Amino acid sequence: MVEKTRKSASQKYVYIVDGSRTPFLRATGVPGPFTASDLAVNAGRPLLARQSFEPAELDEVILGCVMPSPDEANIGRIAALRLGCGEKVPGWSVQRNCGSGMQSIDCGVQNILNGRSDLVLAGGTEAMSHAPLMFNQAFATWLGIYTYSRTPQDKLKQILKFRPGMLSPIIALLRGLTDPVVGLNMGQTAEVLAHRFGISRQAMDEYAVNSHLRLAAAHDAGRMNEIEVLYDANGKYYDHDNGVRRDSAVEKLAKLRPAFDRDFGQVTAGNSSQITDGAAWVILASDKAVKKHKLPVIGKIVDTNWAGLLPQQMGLGPVHAMTPIMKKHKLKIDDIDYWEINEAFAAQVLSCIEAWKESSYCRNELQSRSAFGEIPLEKLNVDGGAVALGHPVGTSGARIVLHLCHVLEQNKGKTAMASLCIGGGQGGAVLIER
Repeated sequence: MVEKTRKSASQKYVYIVDGSRTPFLRATGVPGPFTASDLAVNAGRPLLARQSFEPAELDEVILGCVMPSPDEANIGRIAALRLGCGEKVPGWSVQRNCGSGMQSIDCGVQNILNGRSDLVLAGGTEAMSHAPLMFNQAFATWLGIYTYSRTPQDKLKQILKFRPGMLSPIIALLRGLTDPVVGLNMGQTAEVLAHRFGISRQAMDEYAVNSHLRLAAAHDAGRMNEIEVLYDANGKYYDHDNGVRRDSAVEKLAKLRPAFDRDFGQVTAGNSSQITDGAAWVILASDKAVKKHKLPVIGKIVDTNWAGLLPQQMGLGPVHAMTPIMKKHKLKIDDIDYWEINEAFAAQVLSCIEAWKESSYCRNELQSRSAFGEIPLEKLNVDGGAVALGHPVGTSGARIVLHLCHVLEQNKGKTAMASLCIGGGQGGAVLIER
């Protein structure tokens, strides 16, 4: 089932006037130097400081996040207050798994189009390295009974029932990246797609290497000016995406063992997105706000769409989300100058490419008369993607929209499409014009 795309032919547009993000910092097994709200605030402060309006003139702040800490309930409001927007600017949070950052943008777009807002700060943040360890149900039950035991005798009885195995933790990150309906983790869904479309290990590794080399080249050429430098409490600074492996090579990746199907799998840590911390924002404005504050415009949001599909094939969400937009606006692949398909897994992106090339898939799954064709790799994720950058799940949807605005500007392009797959069997897409 596909959610209806927004009518765009006779409506006002929503503009992206600026944006910024943090460097994406690879998780190293311990909590990183920044919480999710820290990341959002550090990305947002320089962004708001350079605007011609005051933070208190924002109509709302919307922030996507999948795993805020216990101290970050309604992280959107926390970010708004810490950014100096004042108590009168409402802040709220959204969660659509990997699409949360894109969802925040779409919510801002909708509110501007319906006249509720004119100026919106929207984005996503995630500190995956801070994902908690949780007690299992056995210990929670034991502790509950012990806590409510009224006499010393009852407490002693409960103490004697304690077993060390009760302290076995639940790793929230692993649990969160597993679909509870079909019982598959996200890597296993990538294996499903690799099998369905015949994606080889060699093709996955080659794609992964290319992602790293493209990101390294983008940093070297100064094309990542969307990044704001981070400073931690010890004075250390972070000015680039530190997951990039400049020496990445197919021969090195070939030595890695499968990560999700030890016996027959092809998806490895090397051709998958990294566990990463990061945040990204965009400022959305109506035509009225652009004129009032004399704002520059770096992009125009033409349309958005969300789609659903089988959870075990969630990686194909991008083609299901992009297809209705392409049909509605009578677009062909050649009409799109640049594409971003978030690289949850190399196998997943390559499967999306194959799905649009396959006539039977387009007819049976996308209700199209024929195959859409092949997205040229030279126009797809031109500065690398999540395999090299990492995929802070609440952030990536906002990052790819922001980055496409810069890609269009740097390359004098006109039209771009941002899309990503979403755990649970969904996809999201945004059509952008320069």
